[in-house]
Amino acid sequence: MFNHIAGKYDFLNHFLSLGIDKGWRKKAIREIATVGPKQILDVATGTGDLAIAAMATRPKRIIGIDIADQMLEVGRKKIAAKGLSGIISLQNGDSAALPFADNAFDAVTCAYGVRNFENLEAGLKEMCRVMRPGGKLAVLEFSHPGKFPVKQLFKFYSRYILPTLGNMISKHSRAYTYLPESVDAFPEGERLVNILTMCGFKDAKARPLTFGITTLYTASK
Repeated sequence: MFNHIAGKYDFLNHFLSLGIDKGWRKKAIREIATVGPKQILDVATGTGDLAIAAMATRPKRIIGIDIADQMLEVGRKKIAAKGLSGIISLQNGDSAALPFADNAFDAVTCAYGVRNFENLEAGLKEMCRVMRPGGKLAVLEFSHPGKFPVKQLFKFYSRYILPTLGNMISKHSRAYTYLPESVDAFPEGERLVNILTMCGFKDAKARPLTFGITTLYTASK
């Protein structure tokens, strides 16, 4: 599904979120910047937007992994166009079996990918394993606003407007009906905080952004 929409993915992300997604990524990167990361892993990197945003921390190396090769190819072209290929590399990889040594990274990030893990706990445990003690985790994921009228507006938008526009532009009828369905099924807020703790992370926190449309999860090791 993600390979099929790879060519339109970036445009749709920015268009359907009204550009707010860029600010969400900046907030996630500010969190990992607190540990001065030199080695960063971006899991489910897609087309590499969060990996590129992580350049703000002045790292030595950023690796992005994803299982969707066509998404990675779009990301590589963006990275090359920005002259960042010497620092950022993208490779095919499975979140449940990360091909890296224990404690290899100072920070691990993921934007809107953990809800797509086939095995959530396995993926989070792997992210914990490859992050060094004292490192920082930052995860962005969609969530449900809780207050009127944003709750009702978001529900209408995600159920009707987003799938319609997504289908028109991407020409993939399933991709943008899958998004609200996957958000509904995802354990958000304190439920995910508890899962992060169970998977080996410390000081896990959930910070709602933009009325709770998105949540920024952070943790250390």
